[in-house]
Parts: sequence; C-alpha cells; structure tokens
Amino acid sequence: MTKEEVFKELESYGNKGTKNVLVKHGAREPFYGVKVQDLKKIVRKIKKDYQLSLELYDSGNSDAMYLAGLIADEKMMTKADLQKWVKGAYWYMISEYTVPWIAAESQFGFELALEWIESKQENTAAAGWSTLSSLVALKPDEELDIELLKRLLLRVEKNIHTSSNRVKYTMNGFVISLGAYVAELTNLSMKIAKKIGKVDVYMGKTSCKVPFAPEYLQKIIDKGRVGKKKKTARC
Repeated sequence: MTKEEVFKELESYGNKGTKNVLVKHGAREPFYGVKVQDLKKIVRKIKKDYQLSLELYDSGNSDAMYLAGLIADEKMMTKADLQKWVKGAYWYMISEYTVPWIAAESQFGFELALEWIESKQENTAAAGWSTLSSLVALKPDEELDIELLKRLLLRVEKNIHTSSNRVKYTMNGFVISLGAYVAELTNLSMKIAKKIGKVDVYMGKTSCKVPFAPEYLQKIIDKGRVGKKKKTARC
C-alpha cells in the first residue's frame, strides 16, 4: 500500500468517540481517531514495510504514527531512525508504546534505552524506561545484565517520586515488568514495589489509574506467569 492509500483507510475508520477520548489523553490534530482493532485490519494488508512506516510516522498524524510502529521492520530500523522517532513522539501512546516497542525489538534497544532514560525531556526519558520494560519481557534471562537491572531498580526506588509525571508512570511499569519477566529479580522487585508504594501520576481528564505495583505483581505470581517471555513487544 502507498501512504495515500493508507490515509484513505485511516479516514474511513475514523471514529468521533475514539477521537474525543484520545484528545483527552494527549493526541492532537491532525488525526482521525482510529481504534487499534481497526489499525490491525490495515496491518494485515501490509505486514511489515520499512519505508512506509517511516513515511507514516513522519506525517505527524497520531493514527499513522501508531500504525507505523505496528508495521515497522525492526531489522531495518537504524539508530538514526529510532532517534528521530523518539524526538517526534509528542504524546505517551507514541513515546511509551510505539517507539519503545520497535526500539526493544531492534538491535539498538539497550543502548538507546540507557541513553534515553538520562534525557531531561520527559517523553524521551519515559520512552527509555518503557523500552527497558519491553526488553526484559522479550530477552532470555541469559542475555540480560542482571546486575545492571538491579542498579536500575534501586535507581527507581530512589528517584521515582521526584521524577516527572510520565517518567514516574514508566518507572512504575519497569518495576512491574522486571518482577514479572525476570524470575531472579521478582522478590527484589516486589520488595522495592512495596517500599515505593502508591505512585501519583496526573492522568489528565481521564479515568485511567496507575497500576499499584505490589498488587499487580502478586496477581502475576499467583497465576504462575512469572518468567513467561513475550514473542513481540507490539500489541
């Protein structure tokens, strides 16, 4: 499909109710308000297309940017591509999902995640923590630097409550992801989650809530899902 053909489909799937909800969460014009399940109908036609994903992301249209992440070819994405994407990720659906998913599946995941978490730009730092969350969910434990992850966990414990809004949210997600996907660090993650306690994040004019990490982790433990890795970061 061409960019123009994709945009015709996006427009046809536009939903006013979805658009209104996404605006409350941070999306801005121009976009149509396409539901994720409808975006996936387009994905089935395209599969993966590196060049098209770049064109869609560059459009600045939120629906197209999210779709770009679903069709991106992680093996062809360059470091420069990912750096450009993180700079253009103006709201959390892109900065905390689209960009981190592809970064984590690429060969540059850890390198970029560790760079991004040092950024003073909120969305970039949040993208870094989200990338780390996806990486520990994807990579076999033997490919992970456990000592580095422990240090990052302790860093979260120390800094989470004084960090910027979306960084707090993604740090909290990192604690959950680490405890859920790396069995060796489940107990430490739970211990730190309890020390951290409730994380206050401004969620705008929405009904969204911040997951309470100890409770969330306990449910994963009780269901026997600890250490069960994901095949892909995207959803």
